[in-house]
Amino acid sequence: MSTEGATRSRTTAAADDVAHLLVRCLRAEGVEYVFGIPGEENIRFVDALSGSGIRYVLVRHEQAASFMAEIYGRLTGRAGVCSATLGPGAINLLLGTADAMTNSAPMVALAAQGSLRRTHKESHQVIDLVSMFAPVTQWAARVECPDAVPEMTRKAFKIAQSERPGAVFLAVPEDIEAERPAEHLAPLQIDTVHADAPSLTQIARAVEVLTTARRPVVLAGHGAARARASDALVRFAERLDIPVATTFHGKGVFPDDHPNALGAVGFMRHDYSNFGFDTADVVICVGYEIQEFDPTKINPDGDKRIVHVHRFPSEVDAHYPVAVGIEGDLSQALDALASALPEGFTYDSESIVKIRTLLDDELAYGRDNDAFPLVPQRVVSDVRTALDRHDIVLADTGAGKMWMSRLYPTYEPDTCLVSNGLSTMGFALPGAIAAKLARPDRRVLAMMGDGSFLMNSQELETADREHIPLVVLVLVDEEYGLITWKMELELGRHSHTRFTNPDLVAYAESFGAHGYRVESADQLLPALRRALDDEGVSVIACPVDYTENLRLTDRLGSLSGPF
Repeated sequence: MSTEGATRSRTTAAADDVAHLLVRCLRAEGVEYVFGIPGEENIRFVDALSGSGIRYVLVRHEQAASFMAEIYGRLTGRAGVCSATLGPGAINLLLGTADAMTNSAPMVALAAQGSLRRTHKESHQVIDLVSMFAPVTQWAARVECPDAVPEMTRKAFKIAQSERPGAVFLAVPEDIEAERPAEHLAPLQIDTVHADAPSLTQIARAVEVLTTARRPVVLAGHGAARARASDALVRFAERLDIPVATTFHGKGVFPDDHPNALGAVGFMRHDYSNFGFDTADVVICVGYEIQEFDPTKINPDGDKRIVHVHRFPSEVDAHYPVAVGIEGDLSQALDALASALPEGFTYDSESIVKIRTLLDDELAYGRDNDAFPLVPQRVVSDVRTALDRHDIVLADTGAGKMWMSRLYPTYEPDTCLVSNGLSTMGFALPGAIAAKLARPDRRVLAMMGDGSFLMNSQELETADREHIPLVVLVLVDEEYGLITWKMELELGRHSHTRFTNPDLVAYAESFGAHGYRVESADQLLPALRRALDDEGVSVIACPVDYTENLRLTDRLGSLSGPF
C-alpha cells in the first residue's frame, strides 16, 4: 500500500503535532477502530481521532479494550489497536496484550506515559511500562522524539503482523504527544512480505518419511487457520485418505463434517480424538504451535516422527522431535508434498469412523436430553443448531470451553474462538463486540460461565451504546466449575469455588439489553434463535448441570484405544 508520498518531505506548512501524526500513521496502516479509555495524558491523541476516519470505541474497562483489539486482529489478520492512559490504565491493558501474544493474534497496544523529564524518578502515576510489557510482547518501546513516530509505528505493525504474529506495545510520553516534529513527516510505505515457496529438498525428505509410514495422522493448528490453508488441507487429506485432527485454535480449518475429520485435541484427559494418535508413527503438524497444546498428549514417549509444516521453525521440545521441517507457504507445501508422493499412495484411516461415532453419540445424547438444569452436551447441541456454519461463537475459559472445544462441530476457521494460549477468563463478551465489528455479516455469540461473565459484564453497556448486536449465553452454575472439576479429579474433593449471582436477566436489562431466562431444557434453542435474530444486545441465563464433567472423565478413563 502506498501512503502520502515520500517518507519525509519538507514543506512550508506547519507540521502536525505527534498526536495527529500518530493518527495519520494508524490510518496508513488500515486501522479502522481504536478501543480504549482516554486519560489526561493522551487527550490530544483521542481528539485527533475525531474526524480521522478511525472509529474510537469507548469501553468501560481497559482490559476489555485489549481483548477487543486481540479478537479484531485474530479475525482480520490486521493488528487490532487498543489505547489507554498511563499507570493504571496501561496496566489494565496487560492481560489482553499477553493473551494476544500467547494466542498469536496481531495487536498494537498504545499507552500514554508521563513526560520525559520525570520518567527517571519517582513521579505520580509513572512506572516503567516498557519493562512491564516487554515479557508479553514481541517488541515494547517508548517514543522519545517526534521524528521517530512514522518509523516506530510502521515497525510496530510490521512486527505484530509478521509470522508468528503477536502483540507490540508503544508508550507515548505526554510531552512528546504535544510536540511538533522539526519537519513535515508522512507515514512510511507498507511492504507486504509473502511466504516463500517450500524447499524442494525438504519436500523430498518429507516424502521419504511418509513413504515408510504405516499410520500417519495430520494435526492442524492455528497457523493453518491464519494461512487460510483449509482448501489445501482438504486436498491433502483426500489425496492420501489420511485422518486430520485440529487443535482448539485450529477448529474449523478442517471441516468437522468431512469424512477424514478426527475432531479437536486438547482436552485435559485422553479424549476420543487422541486415539487417532496412539498408533500413529508419523504426525504431520500443519501450522501447529506448541503453546496451543502440549505434545506429550499425542507423543508421550517422544517416539513418533514429526513433519513440521509452518512459516517458521518449531519450538524445541523432547516430545516434538522434528524429523523434517518444511518452512514456507502452507498451501504450497501441502500441495507439493501430495504431488511428490507416488500415485495411488494412500493410508488406512479406519479408526476415523469409530472416533466420529463416539463424538456423534455424545451430541445425540445431549440433543435428546431434557434434564434441567441442562447437561452441557445439550447446550453444545442447541448452540450448533442455532448458529449457521459461518456464524461466530466465542467460548470463554471454563468448563463450557472444554465441552465446546472438544464437541462443537466447526466447519470454517475462526468460527469457534477460545483462548488456549493464556486461557484467560472474561475475554468472550468484549471479544464478541470486536468480532461483530470485524465480521458484520456474521451473527456472534459469546458463551460464558457466570464466573467469566461478571468479570467484564460492564461491556454490555458498550455494545448497547455502540449499537453492536450480539448475544451472550451465560451458563449458570454459581461456581468456578472447571476448578471444581479439576479438584475433584486430582483431590477427590473441592473447596472455595462457590459464589452467588445477581438476577442476571434484570442485570442485563439494566444495561439496555434483552434478558432471557431458561427454565426448561426446551427453552434454550428458541431463546437462542430469537436473540440471534434480534438487532440488539441479548443475555440468556441458562442453568447448567456440570455433574456431567466427572462422568465424562470417568468414561474417558475407562475407554481404551486404539481401536
